[in-house]
Amino acid sequence: MLNRLIRPYLLLLLGLLLTSACTAQSGAPAPYTEGSEYVKLPAPYQRYSPAGKVEVVEVFSYGCIHCAHFAPLAETLRKELPPGVEFKLLPAPFSAEWLPFARAYYAAKQLGVVDRTHLQLFTAKFDQHYPINSMNELADFYAREGVDRAKFLSIATSPEVTAKMKSDLALIQKWGVDGTPTLVVDGKYRVTAVHTQEEMAAVALWLAKRELSAPQK
Repeated sequence: MLNRLIRPYLLLLLGLLLTSACTAQSGAPAPYTEGSEYVKLPAPYQRYSPAGKVEVVEVFSYGCIHCAHFAPLAETLRKELPPGVEFKLLPAPFSAEWLPFARAYYAAKQLGVVDRTHLQLFTAKFDQHYPINSMNELADFYAREGVDRAKFLSIATSPEVTAKMKSDLALIQKWGVDGTPTLVVDGKYRVTAVHTQEEMAAVALWLAKRELSAPQK
């Protein structure tokens, strides 16, 4: 009889404890702060791709040594992204010296060789100190990687690539990106004041997971 009386109170107490635990967990402070490690971009938001998965976009240049240092971390970040999140590259033509690198990326992407040449180009330029700056020198690099040199140059210097480069530069400017490497999550957040490149990747991963789990509107 006593057990039957006590049991409902124990169940009630257990329920209160579980509710309290869930409340405490949901109220845990976020590890990163808007306005500190990242900023929310002005609406209307503009993604790199108009539809599809949540995206983490790295604005980069093959002419940027900091991008070369970040490239292995970017590859690790890409592998850590959960299903439903996609990593993308966006070349920044911030100067006349960087224009050939942007053209080279678009050509490599169209030729389907980015996966096997992206890290190799950074290595050749900054570790092995190949002279890779001009369009012809970039064509020589891709030829060494088994790419048809003439086809590469034809695509890289085409009007279609020029138009794509201008369109992407307008998006980069809309996002307020003024340096590389920079990570932008879903066209909505830009990772900003971080102390290390490792922290930059961690902030982007956290934002991507949060955006992925956000209720769809």
